[in-house]
Amino acid sequence: MSDNLESILAGLASNSAGTLAGEPEELGVADPDLLGLSMTMADGYTYEAGDTRSEFSIQSISKPFTYGMALAAHGYQRVREKIDVEPSGDAYNEISLEADTGRPRNALINAGALAAASLVAGHYGDDAFEQLRQMYSAAAGRDLTMNPTVYESARRTGDRNRAIAYLLKSQGVIEHDTEAALDLYFRQCSIGVTCRDLGVMAATLANRGTNPLTGEEVLAPGIAEHVLSVMTTCGMYNDAGDWVAGIGLPAKSGISGGILAALPGQLGLAVFSPRLDQHGNSVRGTEACRQLSEDLGLHFIHAARSARSTIRADYSLAERPSPRIRPAREQSVLAKHGHEARFLEVHGDMLFPEAETVIQLGSELAASHDVVVIDISRLDKISSRIRALFLRLQEASDPARLAFVDPGRLLAPVPGSPAGAANPNTSFPSVDAAAHWCEDHLIERYGVKHRASELQLSDHPVTDGMPTEVRAALADYLEGQTYDDGEPVTGVDGTSEGLFLVMAGQARVSPNAAGTNAAGTRASLYTAGTSFGRLGGSGDAPPRARVHAEGKTTVELLTPDNYVRLRQEHPLTALLLAERLVDIAAERHELAPAADEG
Repeated sequence: MSDNLESILAGLASNSAGTLAGEPEELGVADPDLLGLSMTMADGYTYEAGDTRSEFSIQSISKPFTYGMALAAHGYQRVREKIDVEPSGDAYNEISLEADTGRPRNALINAGALAAASLVAGHYGDDAFEQLRQMYSAAAGRDLTMNPTVYESARRTGDRNRAIAYLLKSQGVIEHDTEAALDLYFRQCSIGVTCRDLGVMAATLANRGTNPLTGEEVLAPGIAEHVLSVMTTCGMYNDAGDWVAGIGLPAKSGISGGILAALPGQLGLAVFSPRLDQHGNSVRGTEACRQLSEDLGLHFIHAARSARSTIRADYSLAERPSPRIRPAREQSVLAKHGHEARFLEVHGDMLFPEAETVIQLGSELAASHDVVVIDISRLDKISSRIRALFLRLQEASDPARLAFVDPGRLLAPVPGSPAGAANPNTSFPSVDAAAHWCEDHLIERYGVKHRASELQLSDHPVTDGMPTEVRAALADYLEGQTYDDGEPVTGVDGTSEGLFLVMAGQARVSPNAAGTNAAGTRASLYTAGTSFGRLGGSGDAPPRARVHAEGKTTVELLTPDNYVRLRQEHPLTALLLAERLVDIAAERHELAPAADEG
């Protein structure tokens, strides 16, 4: 994700539109080329790019947090008597008061912010600024301090704010010491922050008032939600309508060039770029937020469906193996190492917050497991930006360790797109196919290093432990058979005639004679080194089952007639064969996952 942020910043670097703020004076000498972008998720994970550690004064971005403090100290009713919650439609420093009550329109214009500061100052007295500073610090997750130079400049040049404050005093909105309210307001606007700090503070609001890094509750959930509601309609002053329609995030700007935005329940976003537009909002910051909202689907109208997208399941190969029935020595490897392969199933509409969670977890699992499979077969939709994120995850990972289940080819090449395509060797049409790939990987790594494409009789597990002369005697009674893809291996009446030793390829158990599989089961798949069929009560094929070759398949067949001859002419060989079949059945039962039992 950091690469995406870098890409956005690179595209904005040449944009020199806008001017620096003139008051306080220090803002007029800021480096106009500074540009930073930070995004903190609800789990505390932060992405950042550009000048995210350069400090600047928080200015009007402080207003939502002081408003939250006033609500916490006095309650909704008392604060509402002093400050309304309606958009003003005016610039941030306009004298925007209701005609009948004298209340400021909202807490995010200067008049409302001064009223909120007065409420905080009246509640905490001489300790008001320290309480406020500690609250801001808790929201940022680190100790914040005031810039005394910015404070002195704001106090010296703050005549318009003084005029507004004394007008509020005359209207009875400010009940306590007017100069104390002004001083607290100048101090709060002079607190130094970085773009990263603002991203965490935004995430604290998005996380219902709890800092996602520290776990500390900074504001009660109801207060945080109320603050975000006012930010949605009032946070960007007389540009609020365009912001909500085009970007759709509760936000607050400051004349130092910062913008704080939050997607409730998901993430906090911060941008810093000092040049401002005619509304007092950062030019490049606004455009960066617009691009992120469009690319990642962050508009709250879209995000309303995000509850439909989630990690549906997280399990290991040991819990859900492929339906392939493997030789005992391979099953033993899988029983021991099946937990080294992990599957993530996702479903719904994949928007950025959900994709970020899946990609982050997928990256962590890929670093700690042998194989990871992300099943995207249940996704309803996926944007081009999210597709690019998944492809980048695959490119950054070892192709032998990360795969997707993608029957809808959501990650397939898009005509004319510069983005690469998912590796066809690690993109599968079904979970079973991906599980088979995982099993082969684990067997190759931890067990059989070089498995032949076609077994010799001496390599087949049925003959393990048999003396050479016994194995040679058995070979005389076996008939080699080769089947093409889809050709029936067992009898057309559905019975398994004889004992089938799979030497190459694989054979699938098809639905029973009634045309259905048992509820909740998957068709078994016999691979090279396994056996099935029936010989006088021994064997492993279900009654009335049909078995078809899947691809070109070779077996050695011991027919019922030949088995009768073997028992008459070589009883010891027949006995050892029967004992071996019983042993294989017992081994298969012992190694079968508990989830498949019953």
